[in-house]
Amino acid sequence: MGKIQVGNAPCSWGTLEFEGYNVNPIGYQQMLDELVETGYSATELGDWGFMPSDPPALRSEVEGRRLPMLGAFVQMAFKKPEAYPAGQAEVLKTARLLQAAFPDQQPRPFIILADDNATEPARTLNAGRATPAIGLSAGEWRTFAGGVQETARLVREETGLPVLFHHHSAGYVETPAEIDCLLDATDPALVNLVFDTGHYVFGCGPDAPGSDGRITAALDHYAERIKYLHFKDCHPELAARSRREGWDYIRELREGIFCELGKGCVDFPGVYGWLQSRGYQGFVLVEQDLLPGMGTPRESALRNRQYLRSIGL
Repeated sequence: MGKIQVGNAPCSWGTLEFEGYNVNPIGYQQMLDELVETGYSATELGDWGFMPSDPPALRSEVEGRRLPMLGAFVQMAFKKPEAYPAGQAEVLKTARLLQAAFPDQQPRPFIILADDNATEPARTLNAGRATPAIGLSAGEWRTFAGGVQETARLVREETGLPVLFHHHSAGYVETPAEIDCLLDATDPALVNLVFDTGHYVFGCGPDAPGSDGRITAALDHYAERIKYLHFKDCHPELAARSRREGWDYIRELREGIFCELGKGCVDFPGVYGWLQSRGYQGFVLVEQDLLPGMGTPRESALRNRQYLRSIGL
């Protein structure tokens, strides 16, 4: 591959996984066309049903635009064992699709697991300011991490696809301490980390290390488990206001907490320098989470790509 390449995701065009916000007025063909037109070279799947679920059709749409498929984000309520049968079925359905559609692609697409974010009221109401009081108990952590590990094992055994976990606002793996808990309890042979710059900065909470956007120390801390990165910015004034006024996570998204790259506080030149120092040669994926119909996705995607070019990426 030889260099760091930049992709973009369906969520930057308004395809989000949250109940009531998963009907996107922008179709996948328009999204893929605009992604290519604005200078990106890869994508992810988006929610199930956004892109074709027939493997040959999916492969035709993606490879026809000369794009690799980097992976698929799948939420699951790992706190609740009763949700495992249905959740694991969804994960495996997605993994089978990617395996069938892109059997020879290198690097292999990732299955990106995440908590069932924005479904637990206490976490949704306190995104960006979570405290241990609304976190998992020791027993719940054993259940949660065990579920992640078992689901990753199923994916690996059936499809051979690599599995990552995505820390995320409004879920039980949001803060640095929660990321540590999950990684300490899972096997790197089965589960590794997609590091999301914006979710990390916001999830740190106010005044914590990394909350100012300088996150190279966090990258060092997680270096052995980071296999992929999502580039997302975080607007510091909106973050402060959301904490002051008690916004929930959907309000935070609606107000634009994850702004265009370079307009927030994430130190992307520092992140890029860190990647270069590590000899990273994979993809990074831009994500600017937009609710359906919100903003100007194509124009924002173009500005985001121009910003990354301005720092050498």
